[in-house]
Amino acid sequence: MTTALVLSAGGLWAAWEAGVWKVLSRRFTPDLIVGASAGAINGWAIAGGCSPDDLIRDWLDPRTGQIMRFGLTARGFLRPEPLHAKAGDLFARYRPRIPFGLTIVEVPSLRIHLVRDTEITAAHLAASCAIPFGFPPVRIEGKLYVDGGFRGALPLHAAEAMGATRAIALNVLNTRIFRLLRKTTRAPEASPALQVVRLEPSERLGSLRDAVVWSAINIERWIALGERDATSITL
Repeated sequence: MTTALVLSAGGLWAAWEAGVWKVLSRRFTPDLIVGASAGAINGWAIAGGCSPDDLIRDWLDPRTGQIMRFGLTARGFLRPEPLHAKAGDLFARYRPRIPFGLTIVEVPSLRIHLVRDTEITAAHLAASCAIPFGFPPVRIEGKLYVDGGFRGALPLHAAEAMGATRAIALNVLNTRIFRLLRKTTRAPEASPALQVVRLEPSERLGSLRDAVVWSAINIERWIALGERDATSITL
């Protein structure tokens, strides 16, 4: 059985995933990792050997809050420079030690792409988090791409495409509005053959504003909640 760790999109709420991983990392080692949006950033670091404590320290670093810096552009309301700087830093610090994939969405066609392993560049890491209408699309080899979470916040289909037969799926976006968005965007689905163990926050994480405006108190709360929630999962 090939088991994937699948990490959802979620903006700053994805700090919850870091808390979950601190607990799960003691209990299992994934055969591959797949992520969308902020989950791709977490996944890239984990696949590259980042320790759970170091991942948590990154989330608690106030500089992480500067990634979503408000500033109007022709394509959105967030400045692209901090996102690209963070992507470049992560690309320089880590390289996957196990199979890793992330999703991005081509615009205007809205075709979803799975990008894997050595295909991934710093630009792909930036594109994976380029929230539509927030950040400008990222140009890669003449095409424009945005956040993979736009067409599938929890990329189970991508894990299956990479050979997973089982997935430990951490889903931050579990509220009604995001379930509706999943239906309206016709997110790709994994087949029924994929065995999925799903874990979601047991408490409401906060407002949409909280997902884009960094607060040390919120980050600490979400990480602690992730640690508590992880104790309930049966692997």
